[in-house]
Amino acid sequence: MLRNKDVNYYDKEDMTLIKVLIVDDSKLIRDILSEIITSFSDLTVVGTAKDAYEARSLIKEFSPDVITLDVEMPKMDGITFLKNLMRLRPMPVIMLSTLTSQGEKTTLEALEQGAIDFISKPRSRDLLDDLSEFSELLHQKIKLAAMIQLPMKPIISNSNVELFNSSELDLTHQILALGASTGGTAALKDILCSFPINSPPIVITQHIPASFSQRFAKRLNTHCELRVHEAKEGQVLKPGNVYIAPGGFHLTIIYLNSQYVCQLSDELAHNGHKPSVDIMFDSLNKLSKANVHAGLLTGMGNDGANGLLALKHNGHYTIVQDEQSSLIWGMPGSAYKLGAHVDDVPLNKIAKKLLNNISKTAHQIK
Repeated sequence: MLRNKDVNYYDKEDMTLIKVLIVDDSKLIRDILSEIITSFSDLTVVGTAKDAYEARSLIKEFSPDVITLDVEMPKMDGITFLKNLMRLRPMPVIMLSTLTSQGEKTTLEALEQGAIDFISKPRSRDLLDDLSEFSELLHQKIKLAAMIQLPMKPIISNSNVELFNSSELDLTHQILALGASTGGTAALKDILCSFPINSPPIVITQHIPASFSQRFAKRLNTHCELRVHEAKEGQVLKPGNVYIAPGGFHLTIIYLNSQYVCQLSDELAHNGHKPSVDIMFDSLNKLSKANVHAGLLTGMGNDGANGLLALKHNGHYTIVQDEQSSLIWGMPGSAYKLGAHVDDVPLNKIAKKLLNNISKTAHQIK
């Protein structure tokens, strides 16, 4: 159950507390979230709203630091409210998702529309059991969201990346690799929609729960020219295709029978993550014939930084998303501080940089 401690009630004079507004049509969920949030010494609940219209009034009155937002609400759905909020008064939003097909679809759309992060609603049996794990995760996400400065400068998608003449290049041993976490679902969509269909194979590790990764791959597949898959054991890498690590498994690449092949590993989490970007990068670094072009995108923590540094030391091309265009400059920032990057560029320049480097390093077909 929740920890037995004094709760924090909203005090306008206390500027040290992170002010949270809860928006959810379920009174039970509102009450549970309020109890959880006020049980932490650095958080306070400034109000609760059962729909978007109540939320709008409370935002004007209290100027919350963070909003928790239900994805499915009456009168005005969560996505419509989020779009209006990001257009008129951008602020950090954490979506509360249900583990249903529609809930997953709406949550991914919310992340594309500017939500910082999401957390799955506690299930019915959790309400009678231990909520400590959910409480700690919610606390961590709220603290992280409160640190993010919005609005960010808009990212102009570079959808006009020129198709490089792959018919004149030998792309057999060219592999693109990207790692991302918080903010990565939107960043990856931007980058992948900028790649032409004749790109080398792309492997991706995005920190994402198991229930979301397949839908994430399918969603990207509807937006991009490239064919996007949730990676499967034994799947052969092919040009024009993207392979995303399944949630709950590490994605590694091996060279087998003159082909690059996906392997899925159920080993323990690395850097607190499963899948881990470092593990994917390390597997690519072991491929003696491959030319790897690797990028590390927005995300919390340092997963992927050491792997990117090892790739750079081995002569591969490495790039990090710059601080200004990153939602959270944790992972790319850690790599930057290690000197793991060859280039440090904004999100809308990454695809072009990677493709230009491929054109320079791929052997000419004779």
